[in-house]
Amino acid sequence: MDETIAVRFFKIEQLANSVHKRLCEEVIKLGFSKSEILLKSPEEASYRLERDPSNSEFSLVGDWMNEQGSRLGTLLFHADGSFFVEHDIVLPHPTKPDWFVEAVNAWGNDAVIKAEPRLLAVPK
Repeated sequence: MDETIAVRFFKIEQLANSVHKRLCEEVIKLGFSKSEILLKSPEEASYRLERDPSNSEFSLVGDWMNEQGSRLGTLLFHADGSFFVEHDIVLPHPTKPDWFVEAVNAWGNDAVIKAEPRLLAVPK
């Protein structure tokens, strides 16, 4: 990892781990068992810096990839401390047969972490 990116990751590492914990809690609330869904940790992402077009500051962006090289999710940490994180689940809902769990999302800042699943109705 590039030194500049490593420094940026170090600054948000505690927040990233708190966000990961919150995503895991959201998955458990849906009814999945801990062994059914293994969300990748923040350390497992590949990071880069991207200029935010709204303020020209650099955001830390990470991508989670699977073994085949397909993206499983993204972590986005802005310079102002806000973030958005998304991790794919891509499984039928464990307790609602008419629903499919596409992903779990989290957003907020150091003070507030909000999270929710992204559900899709199963076509009939």
